[in-house]
Amino acid sequence: MKSFSSSSFAGQHADALTLAHAAVRRDPQALFTDFQWFLYEGRDTVFFTAFSTETYDKDGLANMVAEMVALAPQLTHGFVGAEPGQPFPKHLLDAITSLEIVDDFDGFPNKWLSKSTDIFERDDLPLFRVMAAVRRDGPDAQGRAAVLQVRSSHALLEGSDSALLTRSSAAGHGVQSDKTNKLPFGTRLKSALRGGMTAFIYLVLANILAPKEQPWGFKTLAIERHRLRLLANKLGVRQRSLMFALVTHALNGEGAEKLMSKKVIGAAYTMLDTKRNNTDDDFFRVRALEAKFQVMDDFVDYVRAVDNTVAGIEQKDITSFQVMIMAMFKAMRTLNRFIPALPNKRFWRFNGGMHIVLTLVPPHRTYGPMTHGMIEPLYCGAWHAAVNICTFCPGRDYVTLNFSMEQRHLANVEKILALLDHVERRDVTPHQMAPSVERLR
Repeated sequence: MKSFSSSSFAGQHADALTLAHAAVRRDPQALFTDFQWFLYEGRDTVFFTAFSTETYDKDGLANMVAEMVALAPQLTHGFVGAEPGQPFPKHLLDAITSLEIVDDFDGFPNKWLSKSTDIFERDDLPLFRVMAAVRRDGPDAQGRAAVLQVRSSHALLEGSDSALLTRSSAAGHGVQSDKTNKLPFGTRLKSALRGGMTAFIYLVLANILAPKEQPWGFKTLAIERHRLRLLANKLGVRQRSLMFALVTHALNGEGAEKLMSKKVIGAAYTMLDTKRNNTDDDFFRVRALEAKFQVMDDFVDYVRAVDNTVAGIEQKDITSFQVMIMAMFKAMRTLNRFIPALPNKRFWRFNGGMHIVLTLVPPHRTYGPMTHGMIEPLYCGAWHAAVNICTFCPGRDYVTLNFSMEQRHLANVEKILALLDHVERRDVTPHQMAPSVERLR
């Protein structure tokens, strides 16, 4: 059994929990899928943060955690002493919640963003934290009385969970793969061999080429959705392609010297796909794809090329890269059982030459008791070791861009708005959009 929730084992929930308890007593991560295990071992983390017109106290935070656990029972997994599916006792609630009083919200939410290494400092605490800062003198001129942040191991939560919890909806995970939709044996065998070879090659190359740990930073940016919608229509591209292009073009820099690449920007990006198969992960809904964006100085040419590249990838194949990385995760976990020292620290510092990961999470729209009083913009992002990430979090009125990157890239984040202003003023010729399997809604 890979994933436990009420939706996974309707009618057999008690039996499932009994088996789950027995498994985690032997190994706290026994119920993790290979994908979950990989993210846990890499100490990858995610965050959600928002300002609120409501205030918080410790009891209020404890009640919020109780609601979160009821809606997302996977939050009860993965730590020593875990009781999967059961409410937390008071001593655990006190340990994973924190409250501070502040004079103002200057610097928020950026000042709170980090790698969240504290989540893993104690193996007997749940793998998430909930924190709030309350303004000493009540709401400010913008009506903000508090700011809230939820931080978690990425092994427990993904972007779709954050979107569901924001709407006060159940975010429990049933079995996400479709065992009836079997990929051809040859395809599975080829991908398994590629995954095994990739794991071996990464281990070798990481120990030879892994760079020193780089200075890291976090930054956020909020852009009105209507601006992106209008400009995408003007350019004849998808909003998603426009966002990908704005970020990669601005971060790559101007002139002859580029921060990422002079020729091709290697990017991984994510999407949700309902056409699941038997090789998909049983926990995560997200699917990863790989893209290469040819560098061009003119932004209009570049964004249209990005749009065509994305459309071309999704028309051809949206499974092969995912199947390969699933096989790689499985190979790494198997190797770890025999040699616990692998993967080593150098492995996690090696990104295989990937310049950036672009993650578009489902729309976050506040609704219900979980997010009562929260106001846009809403921020949602991730940290993965040695990986430059931009997470796009769309709300009703804003899209936030949430950066976790080497410090050298962060200075160019502000150039995104300057680039947006510049392109909005340009006159451009009409362009026909290529077909694609997914658009931003």
